[in-house]
Amino acid sequence: MAELTTQQAADLLNVSHSFLTGLLDAQRIPYRMVGKEQRVTAEAVMEYKRRDDAKRRAAARELAELGQELGA
Repeated sequence: MAELTTQQAADLLNVSHSFLTGLLDAQRIPYRMVGKEQRVTAEAVMEYKRRDDAKRRAAARELAELGQELGA
């Protein structure tokens, strides 16, 4: 199981290091401590990305439907 540093995970998600750290602190992505450093698995990062992408698609679909209902 490949482990990533927080910076590598942030780069993979195309987010800032501090945003990723917030996700870890909020337990949105599981991690483990190696000494004083947080490590995340590539699998956990990709699972978060899949869930986040699905939420974004659903929100976009809802907005499109609302726009059609309003005649936009």
